[in-house]
Amino acid sequence: MSIDWNRILPVIVSILIIIGIAILRNYSRTAAAIIAVMPINVPLGMWIVYAGEDDGQAALADFSEALLLNIVPSLFFIVVAWQMTARGYGLWETIGVSYVVWAVVLGVVFVIRN
Repeated sequence: MSIDWNRILPVIVSILIIIGIAILRNYSRTAAAIIAVMPINVPLGMWIVYAGEDDGQAALADFSEALLLNIVPSLFFIVVAWQMTARGYGLWETIGVSYVVWAVVLGVVFVIRN
């Protein structure tokens, strides 16, 4: 039995990044925030898509286009979270409302794409 590192390594890297953010936030919240929004998952996703397809280049082009369109709901999520926390809302309310807005904007993106 052989280990398929192309499938396992991105998961391990993701876990290490989460642990890194958890540790780094104790020293610098700014650095932790920068790491949190770095396009780390983007290359991991690209790697997984590329490695899992026979025509990796075509799959990568389609995936990259989808990334561009699907970043819009995430930007809305971040803006809503920022505005809610600035107004004193708690963590769970902020996350809940931010995800609702994210889902609505994602729906709008899907409608526009189709």
